[in-house]
Amino acid sequence: MDYFWFTIGFLVAAVAGVAWTLLAPGGARNRSKAILDDADRQSKNMLKEADVTIRQMELEKQKELEKELKHSRDELHQRERKLDKLDSTLEQKSIDLNKQEAIVAASQSRLKIKLEQIAQHENDIIEVLEKQRKKLHEVTGLSKEDASTRLLKLLEDELADEVGGRILRHEKQMEEICQQKSRDILTMTMQRLASDHTANLTTSTIDIPNDEMKGRIIGREGRNIRAFEQETGIDVIIDDTPGVVIISGFDPVRREVAKLSLEKLIGDGRIHPTRIEEVTRETQAEIDQIILQKGREALEEVNIHGINDRIIEMLGRLHYRTSYSQNVLRHSIEVAFLSGMLAEMMGLDADLARRAGLLHDIGKAADHEIEGGHPKVGADMLKRAGESPEVVHAALGHHDQILVEHPYTVIVATADACSASRPGARRESLDRYVKRMEELESLAIEFNGVRRAYAVQAGREVRVVVASKDVSDEKAAKICRDIAHAYQEQLSFPGEIKVVVIRESRFTELAK
Repeated sequence: MDYFWFTIGFLVAAVAGVAWTLLAPGGARNRSKAILDDADRQSKNMLKEADVTIRQMELEKQKELEKELKHSRDELHQRERKLDKLDSTLEQKSIDLNKQEAIVAASQSRLKIKLEQIAQHENDIIEVLEKQRKKLHEVTGLSKEDASTRLLKLLEDELADEVGGRILRHEKQMEEICQQKSRDILTMTMQRLASDHTANLTTSTIDIPNDEMKGRIIGREGRNIRAFEQETGIDVIIDDTPGVVIISGFDPVRREVAKLSLEKLIGDGRIHPTRIEEVTRETQAEIDQIILQKGREALEEVNIHGINDRIIEMLGRLHYRTSYSQNVLRHSIEVAFLSGMLAEMMGLDADLARRAGLLHDIGKAADHEIEGGHPKVGADMLKRAGESPEVVHAALGHHDQILVEHPYTVIVATADACSASRPGARRESLDRYVKRMEELESLAIEFNGVRRAYAVQAGREVRVVVASKDVSDEKAAKICRDIAHAYQEQLSFPGEIKVVVIRESRFTELAK
């Protein structure tokens, strides 16, 4: 299109030039002719170039059309291949479906034959059973009712035996369940009680500022110490031990009065018979008030009311009484809580159980003054104080010495055993501790090849030294097992005992 307009413009210019030449004067005609010739040549050249350009454009357009046509043909070929593949897949599925239909038809045919055979077998079985029933009736001479009665009798006998066996199995199972349930109840009860494991021991020594104080306590010709012992009923032991004075007495309350009185006298510095009598009486009055306060505090802690004043006083005196290093008052409070929780779990009166648990050891407050064991002494005191038969019987029978008449006695006895047997609740005496250490060592030394044995870590470990010449490594291992087995069979101990057997060889030479 651009070449076309260019050609039109050129022709217009040429016509203008021709017109100019015709109108121009003289020799301008020749110049116009030359210009026209030149314009004609240029127009022809331009027409040729335009023609070439148009052909090139037509060729490029043809190439693009051919490329698009090829792309369309390729897409058509791909679609044809996909359609062919889909046709083949459909044909294969149709073949498979026909095969499955044939298999199902064959299976249905076989199943129909089997059902016919089963029906025929059932008919044959019914006929055989009928024949056998008639034959059995002819042989036994029993009617159908008689045979049924006899068969039921046999079944009843067999079921009776089976029922008896089932009853025994269920009884054993119930016993195991009851034992497990009781263990769970005790475990839960002891876990719910979060009290201190041990209580403070009653002290029997008094610190003094210097050894000169010992002479003042003794007094001139011993008059002070005699007045103190006569007033308190406690023996005062003054020896060469520096810095302490020892008091000794059987009654824990009197021992506490003597301890506090002597501490006051030492702090005051005035020590003479008149002052001793005055301080002792003041301390006795203070201790009496403390005893009543401890008794009332115990009742409030356990939430028990309506106790006789004499019983409250005896309950407070238990604060100064220990049993195997366990404070008896704290032990009684602990037994009260345990008894109440056990009673709740068993559906009994928790208040009555706590009352019986708190007062079960009340006899220990007076068993030094009255003849008899603390269960009998406590039961007599509670009976005179107007306590219920359940509480009296619990105090009398919590050590399983009489026939149990009330469930609360069993509950209190169980709680008492739990409180006393908890780890750390009670500590061994020195004599018992030494005896147990000796038993551990002596039992180990009895084995052949053992030279020495040492009980360490409070009896939790025993170290055994064997003779290396007489005992091999294999024999040492056997000795270790035998000692551990002997401990399990012959001794009673809490926790575990570690047995360590040591075997070594020593060689010594002297270089001269």
